[in-house]
Formats: sequence, C-alpha cells, structure tokens
Amino acid sequence: MNLLVTGAAGFIGSAYVRLLLAAGSPDAPRITVLDKLTYAGTLTNLPTGHPRLDFVHGDIGDADLVDKLMADADQVVHFAAESHVDRSIGAAGEFVRTNVLGTQTLLDAALRHGVGPFVHVSTDEVYGSIATGSWPETHPLAPTSPYSASKASADLLALACHRTHGLDVRVTRCSNNYGPHQFPEKVIPLFVTNLLDGLDVPLYGDGRNVRDWLHVEDHCRGVELVRTLGRPGEVYNLGGGTELSNRDLTGLLLDLCGASWDRVEHVADRKGHDLRYSVDWSKARDELGYRPLRDFRASLAETVAWYRDNRAWWEPLKQRTVR
Repeated sequence: MNLLVTGAAGFIGSAYVRLLLAAGSPDAPRITVLDKLTYAGTLTNLPTGHPRLDFVHGDIGDADLVDKLMADADQVVHFAAESHVDRSIGAAGEFVRTNVLGTQTLLDAALRHGVGPFVHVSTDEVYGSIATGSWPETHPLAPTSPYSASKASADLLALACHRTHGLDVRVTRCSNNYGPHQFPEKVIPLFVTNLLDGLDVPLYGDGRNVRDWLHVEDHCRGVELVRTLGRPGEVYNLGGGTELSNRDLTGLLLDLCGASWDRVEHVADRKGHDLRYSVDWSKARDELGYRPLRDFRASLAETVAWYRDNRAWWEPLKQRTVR
C-alpha cells in the first residue's frame, strides 16, 4: 500500500512518518512525503535511506505534481499547512493559498484517481473559544484568526468533497501538540530555547489563556487510528486531557530550565487571542479506542531535555527564521 503524506518534514507530520516506519508489520505502507520545505520544514526531521520512504520536494498547490503523485497513491494523510497564528495575523494570504487552495488541489486529485481514505489533519482552533465545557465534533465552527479560518475552510471543503462526490474523507481536530522536533517559534520550544540561551521569554497578556496539551506521539497514534479504523465523512477530536493556563505552563518550563520569574517579560496580548480551547474526544475513544498515553509532566521534562541535548538541530532554525 502506498501512502502519500503531505507536510511530513514538519513537526507533527515527521513524527507520524517515524511512527509508521518503526512498524515492522508486513502490511506497513510505503510512504511518499510531499513537502515544500518552508521555514518550518527540515529534512533533519526525517530518517535518511529508509527503504519504505521517498521524499518529494514540492508544493501541494502544484496541481501537476500533485496529480502525478496521487496517481501512485492509495491513501493520503494531509498535514501540510501554514500553522502559526501570529504569522497569519501579519500575512493571511499565504495561509489561504496553502491551507485552502492547496487542500482543494489535493482533494481534486484524490477524487480523479479514486484515492482514499483521505485523512485531513486539522485543529481545535476552528471551534473558536469556549468558556466552560468541551466542544464535540458537532459544535459549529467559529474561527477567530486567519489561521483558524483557513483551516476551518479546508475542513469544510474536505467534508463537502465527501458529501458531494463520495470521497472517503476523515477529519481530525487536535489540541495543542508538544514534543521533540517542534519548530522553535511555538510556545514550548520558544520558551525552552530562550531559557537555555539565558534569554527572557515573552508571555502574552496576563497568561490566563488555557490550552489542552497533547504529546505529538499520542496525536500521531490517533491519526493512525482514524486512517485505519475511522468512518468516511466523520470528524474526530483528538485531545490530550491536560489543560493549563499559559502562566502555569510558563511556571513548569521555568522550573525545568532552572530559571525564575524574573526571566518572564509580559508582552501585549495577541490580537483576537482565544481564551480557552477544550475538545471532547469521547467519540474517538469510544469508536476507535483512542486515548493519550503520555504523562504530561514526565513528557514535558523529556521534551525540555531533548532541546537541551539537540542544539545542533534547533540553533540554525532559530537563528534564521524566528520572529
């Protein structure tokens, strides 16, 4: 079986590929990775020379290239996306081109070639903000940033392709991921690498914003459950079960890095900053047997240790691109 995985030189996609390549079963898929290698994608995230892995440098918006790759694919897992909210606030056009138009290019090609399942990897941010409780998959979408609006648009296009044309589309919506190989502009690796370099860390506003945290390996196991066991046309929330305010998360990172609160710089809050995200992932649990396995505090400590031990990976990325 040939599996096309988009965006797999990035943080989550590469973790998914490494998970599949570690499987030694006879039916383990052959994987083709399609990645544009933007600032957030690097070949150092992927193993070299693996007999079941092929890499193609290209854009999901390139219809000719996508059509050629889709002709040889049996299934698709679509991670490729512009994903940083701050960048979307400053320049939304690239988010629309990649997340919306790029997704439609993939859907069109998958439909032409009869490829499926097509797993579209999305985010809990499409739901907006929730004061209490947790979103089920049926909750109306209410995105508030250009990033989340572009992902919500892609979700709707993917589901419409299923409803209109019968393409086997399955959508996942995950909570905030953390773990090794995450590009150092996201909050955990940004704070950790700053603290390791003796720099201050920028905490938005009063730090009351709450996020649910999911280890990238648990997320990837959830995506694989959706690919292999999920139902066509369905959406599956994938949560971590650990909600923390940004201030509480900052305190944990300070402790793990041996730093104090005088290293925290309170900065102006992000425009349109959602207060709280929380997904109800009981559907994935009940239908697919999904549940996060990684203990948050132990895994956070492992993540900090990984960045401490892998400066050669993150220093060039941070020097070149972090804003």
